[in-house]
Amino acid sequence: MFDASVTKALFSAIALGLTFVAFYPYARAILKEETRPHVFSWYIWGAGTFVVFLAQLSDGAGVGAWPIGVSGLMTIGIAVLALSKSADTSFERMDWVFLILALSALPMWFFTSSPLSAVIILTIVDLLGFGPSVRKAYRAPWEENAVFFSVGAVRNGFVLLALENYSWATALFPLAVGVACVFFVMLILGRRQVVARRPARS
Repeated sequence: MFDASVTKALFSAIALGLTFVAFYPYARAILKEETRPHVFSWYIWGAGTFVVFLAQLSDGAGVGAWPIGVSGLMTIGIAVLALSKSADTSFERMDWVFLILALSALPMWFFTSSPLSAVIILTIVDLLGFGPSVRKAYRAPWEENAVFFSVGAVRNGFVLLALENYSWATALFPLAVGVACVFFVMLILGRRQVVARRPARS
């Protein structure tokens, strides 16, 4: 029978593996211009996710926090890659509203006295980051990658299993983002039923 710490490490390793499984084809799809992510969302998600990783560590999440930290760094990497290659840069007024709301929440990390306060703020920031992508996925669902977000939802399930300390500070972020990924995939697949796929670029 496995020791609890070994089991937690195994769940964390699975979550890390799923992180790479999700990001590698997504990066390839960007390079091939098959996926055009909304760059605002990815910068918001990357910054918020990495700060949540630091907050989780401070509240004893242990190995369960590491997939979140790696995901934050890789998310920022996707944003940089997307911006240099094929990102959706068609910003609208509402996109700026989402970005300003997110950036205004990030400095509040320095004024909170507990990891939970920071995680609540940054979970809201991360969910706000879905705003531009939701608008884009509704308009152009074939330009979003449903598999990536499906794997993300499963990955967050393993993150929850890997946590060494369960509290709102450690569990809220992966739980909320996992649920958001599920609903985002449902939006993409639902809209694909009514929006015709555009011909691939030559």
